[in-house]
Parts: sequence; structure tokens; C-alpha cells
Amino acid sequence: MSRSQQPSRRTVLAAAVTAAVAGGTGPALAAAPTRAETATPTTTPTTATTTATGTGTGAAPPGVPPAGHAPNRPVDYRAWTSYADWRGGTGRGTRAVAGPRPGLMIDAPVGTTEYRDPHTGTTAAWEYATWTSPVHRLAVPATEAVASWNAHTPAGTWLQAELQGTYSDGTDTPWYVMGRWAAGDGDIRRTSVDGQADGRSTVWTDTLALDDPSGGLRLASYRLRLTLYRRPGTRLTPTVWRIGAMGSDVPDRFTVPASTPGLARELAVPRYSQEIHAGQYPEYDGGGEAWCSPTSSQMIIEYWGGRLTPGQLAWVNPSYADPQVCHAARSTYDYQYQGCGNWPFNAAYAATFPGLQGVVTRLGSLTDLETLVAAGIPAITSQSFLKGELTGAGYGTSGHLMTVIGFTPGGDVIANDPASPSDEAVRRVYLRREFENIWLRTKRYNASGKVVSGSGGVCYLYFPANPTARRRAALAAVGVR
Repeated sequence: MSRSQQPSRRTVLAAAVTAAVAGGTGPALAAAPTRAETATPTTTPTTATTTATGTGTGAAPPGVPPAGHAPNRPVDYRAWTSYADWRGGTGRGTRAVAGPRPGLMIDAPVGTTEYRDPHTGTTAAWEYATWTSPVHRLAVPATEAVASWNAHTPAGTWLQAELQGTYSDGTDTPWYVMGRWAAGDGDIRRTSVDGQADGRSTVWTDTLALDDPSGGLRLASYRLRLTLYRRPGTRLTPTVWRIGAMGSDVPDRFTVPASTPGLARELAVPRYSQEIHAGQYPEYDGGGEAWCSPTSSQMIIEYWGGRLTPGQLAWVNPSYADPQVCHAARSTYDYQYQGCGNWPFNAAYAATFPGLQGVVTRLGSLTDLETLVAAGIPAITSQSFLKGELTGAGYGTSGHLMTVIGFTPGGDVIANDPASPSDEAVRRVYLRREFENIWLRTKRYNASGKVVSGSGGVCYLYFPANPTARRRAALAAVGVR
């Protein structure tokens, strides 16, 4: 598969070198990282205590922990989503909008700036407005932080998300750009930003990481900033429904404690193979062999009823099967990272479908996934492993996304693995202990015997904008509100 020799994100983080911070050119036009992990197989990318129990595959879902229950975990996820949240931030030219799905919009732009798109060479003028969140003090002082957002960006608009942290010694990071994003690619090319560092932390594609956590320095708090852009002289506006960030301090570990099986249930999630798209649209990370992230995203989007229209798919070669997977790859492609595995870009893509939202977080064990599956919520997990470390996979990978859709009566993981030769072959059953360890560990040995890194439990969660009480309880149990 493409980019098989690239290190994983956490490998890059562990080996981070100091880089100069690129200067800003306007309100949120500041200058993340070099290309990091391959989110696709290389040959063809603290422990929760909540337990769910089941009675067999296909049985009615068991109860989930009551709302507000969140076991101790090395992760703090905070999001701004409500009308009160938007009103509680500091807006310059923005306004909060109430309703079934509260959001943030441009009211009266506070200025005009020029943006030169580094991927097209085009310079254009844009009106802008900003919103800054209150300071969020992390319950878990963090070594890493990942922002994610959900928004509607009609043609002629886009947004930029930034994060500024305060270290445990009281000093601040710069305002780091965590993404420049639009749902389409006609106005700007969505992109991460390379070259951001202050000598103590660095942004690598979508992850802000401390350069030397062993010294005890941590991110104690942060605030987020949104800058909304539109074509001058228009009344267009992005609408942002959610912005949040996951801070974490997952300990270095080669193995994790084993969880006890507690659920047998399988969700009816569509199955799509990335491999049948090999060689298609190579401008998006070399083609389908590298599309594990958008392929996984499309599976869950369609599980929740998201569908693309014939007009949206009209650009895809009609001879290609599953054209929606090609569309997902194009819609998640990061032109700086040169890949489709940017975590928040995938969550943002999911939220472009009516009634859906998406977040990036970390989970603590397969018990967390059982809690979600019990409530009908599948999840996308990020893992890396040697060929032979995951029985039945048949490949090794420096970083790969797959969709967890259930558990067997014996507790093994049922996954829709897009690294399969056909849609029919996508459903796999992986041994519980092997899967849990390769997903949650932060250290591993590669094929050369070198110590490299794992994702530490990274997970994408896509779910309805207005979830049922049971789903809200399950999400709250894993730290997502």
C-alpha cells in the first residue's frame, strides 16, 4: 500500500524536533506538520470500568451506565455545542443561533483579509468574523490534544480552527492552526499547516503534542478559536454546530490490561472495501489502497442513513463500484498531509450529512466500545501492527482504520475491515486480546525491531445530532457530550 514506510503519528511525536513557528498573516491565518502516518495497511494504517452485558448476537441491547457516569480515564474531551456555549464565548462579528441544532454564524464581518492558498497559488480576499471559547481547564493535564469540529460551509465560505494552550508552568503556546477546512474543494484546498512549534510543543498534522513529556511539562488548559470566512460582499456564512478538543495523557505501554467480555451484539453496518478502488483517483493519496479512513467513515455514515445524491456523485467515473467511497476520499483529503487520514477532517466530513455529528477522542478499553455498541453506536478505531499480530488480518500496517460493529458471544471483535479484497469479505472477527492490545498500546516493535508507536486508543465516533437518551448515556459513559 502507499506510504508504507511513513512512521505513525505517535512515532513522529516521540521523535519530534524543534521547529520554528511560522508567522501569521491575519486573524487565524497563521502557519502542522510533515506527513505522518499512513492510514492504510502497509502490505495491501485509564482502563474503563463500565461493563455492558448481552444475551447473544442480535439480542436487544443491554442497559448502559446512567448519564453522567464517566470512569476515570487519561482523556478529557470538551465540546461547545449549545446556544449557551456559543453565547458564552467571545465573538467578533459572529452570532449564536438557537434552534434544534444551535450554531455559530457570521453576523457582521469585522474585516477583510487575503489568503494565498499554498496548494493552488491563488490569492483571494475574504471577509471574516471570529469566536473564541472560554478557557477549558483540563481534568487530565495533557501531552497531546486533537481538535475536531462539525460545520456547514456552503460554496464561497470556509473556516479555520485554532487552539492555544497554557502549560503547567503558566506560560502559553502560540495560537496553533488545527485545520483550514471546507466541505468542498472549489474555494480553498482543505489543509493542515506545517511548521508550527515553539520549542516545547509541535503540531503534527492534526495533533498538538508536547516535545518532551518525560520532563513533566503538560498542557493544563486551552481555548479554541474559530475564524469564519466568506466571499466579500455576500451574505454567505459557515454554520458551526460543534467544536471541541480531546486532551490526553496516555501512559507509554507495550501492553494494556485485558478487559472482560460483556456484550454479544452485531450492528448492521454497510460493508465497503478500499481495495476495490486501488489505482482510482491517485491524486487522492495514490488511490484506494490508502483510503481506509474515508472508507470506514462512509460505512458508518450510511449506517446512520446518510446518502449522497446522484449530483454529488456525478464527477465519479460511472464504471467504478461504490462511488461514494471515492467521494469520501476526495472530501477528506488533506492537501498538506497528502492523505485522507486526517482525523478531524473525517469527523467533519461525517457531519456534512444531515442530522449527523462526529468527534475524535480516545477510549480506554473494549468495554468502552461494548458500551457504545450496546446503544447502537459503531466506532472507527486506529491501530498499527505487524503481520501476525492480528490473527486473520493477513497484513501488517503502520496505521490503519477499521470499523468496530460488534462482539461475538465469546467477546471477540467483529470489525468491518476495509483492507479486504471485496465488499463481501469486509466483515472480520478478530481475537479480543489481540485487537485490544494493538489498538490501545502506545509503543510497539516494527518489523526491524525498532520501538515505534501506536495510536493509544484513538477513535472516531459518529452519531445523530439529537441522540436518544440511551445513546446520550452511552456517549457520556465514554466521556463524550
